[in-house]
Amino acid sequence: MNKEEYKLYIDNVIRRVEFARVRFDEKHIVKIVAISKYSTSDEIKELYEIGQRAFGENKVQDLKTKSDELDELPLEWHFVGNLQKNKINNLLDINPTLFHSLDSLELAYELQKKLLSRDMTLNALLQINSAKEESKHGVMPEVAVQIYNQIKKECPNITLRGVMSIGAHTDDKKVIKKSFDITYGIYKELDGADICSMGMSGDFELAIECGSNMIRLGSIMFNK
Repeated sequence: MNKEEYKLYIDNVIRRVEFARVRFDEKHIVKIVAISKYSTSDEIKELYEIGQRAFGENKVQDLKTKSDELDELPLEWHFVGNLQKNKINNLLDINPTLFHSLDSLELAYELQKKLLSRDMTLNALLQINSAKEESKHGVMPEVAVQIYNQIKKECPNITLRGVMSIGAHTDDKKVIKKSFDITYGIYKELDGADICSMGMSGDFELAIECGSNMIRLGSIMFNK
């Protein structure tokens, strides 16, 4: 696919986002984070050249490598993977724009300790396991508001911006929609939250129609 064809392809993805956005609310704004975990720095650069600025990785080492390689570009880096406690310092060295997957109170306390010792803050989203699937990380929806408020109160160096969830792992649209509706309902209860991150390549239109204002698109953005 040459550069012109690729641009037309991405324009079509953006058109789909636009249609879904307007179906939710004409004033609704949706941000695309291109998940580049299976893509090279050259492929990221190609996407940058046609206007994409926010990129996400799910491994701390890959995030470091690619952010170093593309240091000259004004990119916004997001960390979307499960964070192990022994990798916290490595992530903070990179200082990403947003950490999407704060999935427990325990992790929040560890992060707070490390942030405090470095005298720095980190923007983060609380991950909610709204589909209640064993394979997924995140807090249970019933306690999400309580945990969110607890982190805000007890971990001042974590700047909570909202919530993130992954849609239910099924082909049943009603079940997927229900998991998105649960997350969005929690988001609306949170004081000062401005990010509701839901939706990936296979379900982003439904997620936007349920209120998502940040989508994480991997394969579809890199035509893989």
